Amino acid sequence: MSQPADVRIVEVGPRDGLQNEKTIIPAADKIELIDRLSATGLRSIEATSFVSPKWVPQLADAAEVFTGIHRREGVSYPVLVPNLQGYERARAVGATEVAVFSAASEAFNRKNINASIDESIERFLPVLERARADGVKVRGYVSTVLGCPYQGEVPVADVVRVASRMHALGCYEVSLGDTIGIGTPAKARAMLRAVASEVPMAALAVHFHDTRGQALANLLACLEEGVAVVDAAVSGTGGCPYAPGASGNVATEDVVYMLEGMGIHTGVDLARLVETGRWLASRLGRVSGSKVTLAAT
Repeated sequence: MSQPADVRIVEVGPRDGLQNEKTIIPAADKIELIDRLSATGLRSIEATSFVSPKWVPQLADAAEVFTGIHRREGVSYPVLVPNLQGYERARAVGATEVAVFSAASEAFNRKNINASIDESIERFLPVLERARADGVKVRGYVSTVLGCPYQGEVPVADVVRVASRMHALGCYEVSLGDTIGIGTPAKARAMLRAVASEVPMAALAVHFHDTRGQALANLLACLEEGVAVVDAAVSGTGGCPYAPGASGNVATEDVVYMLEGMGIHTGVDLARLVETGRWLASRLGRVSGSKVTLAAT
């Protein structure tokens, strides 16, 4: 299969990135970050997460942030919700797209949310039912698709089972995440191909962490299989608190640079994105995690 002509990038920095950064930044800065990202041409920006502040104190200000951003026409602002209570909180402030999550690894799920895979899916069934009634789009995340810090190898059949169930239950798109950045291109390609045998490629996205420097290579392998939706985080923010040594998500700046260099349209203004990444890195008190940004410094 040939590569897509157009790729939609789902910017996950404000949620998946910041929730795993040690530095907690003020709500005003999160609002400015999302507004800056909105001005780059990105079409999907995951704004925040309506999980318990007890578990994710970095995003305790979810309602304040979501109500404070300037939502642009043509840009979606999905938010993560763990259960019906989170969904109701998100809807109360005007969210029109939500995301639910599970893992392909039983061990990871139990360590992460103290539930089996089946139990985690049961928890968000009411969210899917309510969202269907409300006309709200639901995205699904499957983590540990290429390996788990607790159980090691994750059978591809388990990834296929969880992803296909999410899709069958009503998730319009399922993001396949290499949570600990352990995958290599051949494994990423084989995993995606297996999932695509059960779920339409148009309903799949990929989500790579760059722990071992493989994220762009994995992404390229999946693009060659025909995937056209990619998760990334500005300035390479994030990581995984449950995965020792796990670095951040693949940097959005680096993804845009690669895609545009391949003749694949993203609609993103790279210069504005780099500027936003630098601004965020300064707020976090560290250098940018984007190679493109560092090369331009």
